[in-house]
Amino acid sequence: MRIVIPDDYQHVIRTLDCFTRLAGHDVTVLHQAKPASLDELAERFADTDALVLTRERTRIDAALLERLPKLKLISQTGKVAGHLDLAACTACGVVVTEGRGSPVAPAELAWALILNARRQLVPAIDAFRQGQWQVNMGQALAGQVLGVWGYGKIGQRLARYAQAFDMPVLVWGSEASRAAAQADGHRAAASREAFFAEADILSLNLRLADSTRHGVTLADLGLMKPDALLVNVSRAELIAPGALLQALDAGRPGFAAVDVFEQEPLLDPDHPLLRHPRVLSTPHLGYVEKNGYELYFGDAFDNVLAFFDGVPVNVANPQALGKR
Repeated sequence: MRIVIPDDYQHVIRTLDCFTRLAGHDVTVLHQAKPASLDELAERFADTDALVLTRERTRIDAALLERLPKLKLISQTGKVAGHLDLAACTACGVVVTEGRGSPVAPAELAWALILNARRQLVPAIDAFRQGQWQVNMGQALAGQVLGVWGYGKIGQRLARYAQAFDMPVLVWGSEASRAAAQADGHRAAASREAFFAEADILSLNLRLADSTRHGVTLADLGLMKPDALLVNVSRAELIAPGALLQALDAGRPGFAAVDVFEQEPLLDPDHPLLRHPRVLSTPHLGYVEKNGYELYFGDAFDNVLAFFDGVPVNVANPQALGKR
């Protein structure tokens, strides 16, 4: 079977232990980071039996699927999201399988961003390398209120980290999320407005869906404290377009740490978030971690093998089975 794995930006897929599971198959690993046109994708995926997608890096829609008549399977690392038109896949008879996610790496990255942003390590290190000594002063986390919007697997981990750092936790989200947080000994915010106003550090930990897209507004951000820190390792589209930069320039919140952007990969070094003096930015590293990749791609490769062995598992669109 011909298997194509696009978007291996870091040239790491072949180094994974789980890659050996595809031995005996014709596997092509692509490394282009720049966004590809429809024509380029159709050419790269021509004669492909199966695609293994790295999270949400490649968009799969009806226009592309119509030009891939030999494609039988898309094996998704992690869960299917908005990058993939599942209905179009079903209509074209392309089976989609999905794997598991893990909260470990993104939660740890969020905490690394929080620590770095609060202690202002990057400007201090940059200055140190240029011969300067102690150019700034950071803040300790103890006593600061960690606001967690979305008390799922990642939010729960952040809350546990906060306890180890002597930080009170304030939670906002669905009624079920607030109840779960209270059951764990945390405080649920009295209102959305109170949540933004009271948090010293506010972390967005929501899935991107129609109900959450652009849900954080400029008015919400304007309620935050002048020295508050907004952290987003989930999705950039949770925040209304342009609202974060406007809010930072207006002074509320005072700081931001972001791992996600509306256009990825972001290859413009002059992007205003990368240039902003009070923003710490990382290139969507939340899930980019060795053990996580072994989990994601291990599941994806197992799903490929099961499908071509005639025993498909973890199928997201069973209606497509047998159509091709």
